[in-house]
Amino acid sequence: MNLNDWYEKAMSPDTYIESMDKHKENLLHIYDNFKIPDEKELFDEIKDKQLRVIVLTEDWCGDAMLNIPILLRLAEVSNINVRMLLRDQNLELMDQYLTNGKSRSIPIFVFIDENGNEVAKWGPRTKKIQQFVDGANKKLPAKDTADYKVKFNEMILFMMKSYRSNTAFWDDVYMSLKQTLQDI
Repeated sequence: MNLNDWYEKAMSPDTYIESMDKHKENLLHIYDNFKIPDEKELFDEIKDKQLRVIVLTEDWCGDAMLNIPILLRLAEVSNINVRMLLRDQNLELMDQYLTNGKSRSIPIFVFIDENGNEVAKWGPRTKKIQQFVDGANKKLPAKDTADYKVKFNEMILFMMKSYRSNTAFWDDVYMSLKQTLQDI
């Protein structure tokens, strides 16, 4: 399948959000509270590119919970049509966008032009947020220790709370997406 076919197969953001169980509330919180900067000239430049984006995601993914609402806000002001595909049901496409050539990390945003050509890829997270995640992972005990699972779950809870409340993370995602779109 080509990217146009994947785009046509994908669901709308509303359908995806309505189907969510795990991170719906947090995603909507970020969506409702993120204020996109007033950059009309930039948004007009992006509109002229007539972009669409395919989002590879899953409800359980905290990075998707953080990044998708920022993308949706940017898409609204830039007339980018967004469609969502569940990673685990679309591994043929996902495996074309592996992180470091091996990981099925999400979300992945595949920006395409009106002809269905890939013009940019973004994801799964910004450098600043990757550093935050790496720092949290370094504090974990070894995987073979008795308390690893408890400590890992505590780390995930801390990260999700941080993603939900740290507006500097939101701004970092916005700036990274903005740069990707300017570079097209």
